[in-house]
Amino acid sequence: MNTIASSASPSTLLPVIAITMGDAAGVGPEIIVKALARPAIYDTCRPLVIGDAARLEVAARIVKKDVVVHRVGQPLEALFQSGTIDCIDLPLIPADLPFGQLSSIAGDAAYRFIARAVELGMAHEVDAICTAPLNKEALHAGGHRFPGHTELLAALTGTPEVSMMLSSPKLKVIHVTTHMGLLDAIEKIEPALVGRTITRIHDTLRLSGIDAPRIGVCGINPHAGENGLFGRGEEAEKIIPAIEAARGRGIDVQGPLPADTLFFLAARGDFDGVVAMYHDQGHGPVKVMGLESGVNVTIGLPVIRTSVDHGTAFDIAGTGVADEGSLIEALRQAIALAPRRAQS
Repeated sequence: MNTIASSASPSTLLPVIAITMGDAAGVGPEIIVKALARPAIYDTCRPLVIGDAARLEVAARIVKKDVVVHRVGQPLEALFQSGTIDCIDLPLIPADLPFGQLSSIAGDAAYRFIARAVELGMAHEVDAICTAPLNKEALHAGGHRFPGHTELLAALTGTPEVSMMLSSPKLKVIHVTTHMGLLDAIEKIEPALVGRTITRIHDTLRLSGIDAPRIGVCGINPHAGENGLFGRGEEAEKIIPAIEAARGRGIDVQGPLPADTLFFLAARGDFDGVVAMYHDQGHGPVKVMGLESGVNVTIGLPVIRTSVDHGTAFDIAGTGVADEGSLIEALRQAIALAPRRAQS
């Protein structure tokens, strides 16, 4: 079971974490209610939902949690009390919107929930954003042509380049490329991009308390190219120069290493972080470790953002059985990375 240990000192205020509802036809409303029904959450942060308050009330009935949804217009109006879920109410979801079905209305609303959270984050009214899952097809149907949360957040914050990091108790994996076809990903990979990605995971691991992170970098081809036996020299051309440059900056980095070997070594504890070259290379191992413990962290934004590492789960949405464990872990990561506010 995931728990959150208190990390705030008497001289600091607990961080305000904006939790976006995601796609209201998915499991987002249910896992939010389940997570915020836990009193321990309020010992470590001040959670504030950005979403549709009426949908939260429906979810509370589905999951059988005795909580009160408190509608607010801004963070200063929130109570931050156990038993009460504070929600900046954007009433965009029709009362009869079914769970588990693709909806352009839900897709558009998911975008608007995120946009409002970003406004609050950029204004420093919240300290981090934690996102429930959205559905890419619904997002597109709602008129917002983004591959996913990562690219959407980058556009809303005006950030030219960000990285996706998946974090689980045994693995932390950052991606050089994410939502694109494999051929396009290989074409996009180049030494400067690999180097910036190595730097991002190094800095993030240091922020999380690891003074000298040990980083392993995946190759692109089987056996990391086997000295040119496999592939067309991608490791030598695209990856090795970045590793050498990072070492020159004092970063403890090894590679390129065969992905199958590297993930085993990292899970065993030999590395603190892994740099994956493309989406499935990094996602597969983390998800094998357990969806309920995985967290998506967007690295490079001006606002801290973490997310569950699972989708909208339309097949079980509205049934009350969705597991809130990944959201609990995402909140824990957001709390750990959020800046601390001094008491006034």
